[in-house]
Amino acid sequence: MEITAKYPAGVIGTTEENLKEAAMGEYEEYTDLYPEFARIAAEEGFPKVSAAFKMIAVAEKVHEQRFLKFLANLQTGKVFESEDTELWLCRNCGYVHEGKKAPKICPACEHPQAYFEKQAKNY
Repeated sequence: MEITAKYPAGVIGTTEENLKEAAMGEYEEYTDLYPEFARIAAEEGFPKVSAAFKMIAVAEKVHEQRFLKFLANLQTGKVFESEDTELWLCRNCGYVHEGKKAPKICPACEHPQAYFEKQAKNY
């Protein structure tokens, strides 16, 4: 199955504005867009396609929640700091820093703090 469509993108703003817009877009997708696609597919006799659109809507809701959580972390200054000691991974070079805050600059490759993320042990 190939799905082709165009969907208008907004103007690039601040990170906060972009996260709000992205969350609103995901909300529209899981409440209106994909349910409507699913309804039409079912009406046209494509139950598997309808089911796929319904599953995509579930994923879109998770995307909205993720954007809203990141927005909340941004607004409260918790993107690069934590109440607990964390392992902060530089996505450029792989350097790992242990602490409550990500370094302002990576001591290994000198990339800015924006390259750090909390190390996830998901293996």
